[in-house]
Amino acid sequence: MKKTGILNRDIATVLSQLGHTDTIVVADCGLPIPQHIKCIDLSIDLGTPSLVDVVRLIMKHMEVEKITMASEIKLRNTRLHHEITSTYGNIPLDYVFHEDFKKAMSDTKAVIRTGEATPFANVMLRSGVIF
Repeated sequence: MKKTGILNRDIATVLSQLGHTDTIVVADCGLPIPQHIKCIDLSIDLGTPSLVDVVRLIMKHMEVEKITMASEIKLRNTRLHHEITSTYGNIPLDYVFHEDFKKAMSDTKAVIRTGEATPFANVMLRSGVIF
């Protein structure tokens, strides 16, 4: 049994298979996930686990070169927007309309579904390289 790092086997597998520019999405519990995309469902209750907690863990184990969020988050979920931008301000940030975010998900490697229950609480993380 692993004793360090991400214990969830599905998340650990997805992260180990990422190449440069591949993406994953950490999503709220309401984001529609197309059937062809791997869904790692962590949701156990409204708000649990939170998107922030899951992103924090993923960031410890993934080289991220860009973060993409729905532009609507700036006005409709200012608390989460501020938390992400202030914590990860050193990573380039991109905004797209929510409908375009959902379309961009078509090529993502996996969606990690959280219990987050706030508006537009979805983050796309693009893999960088460690060299």
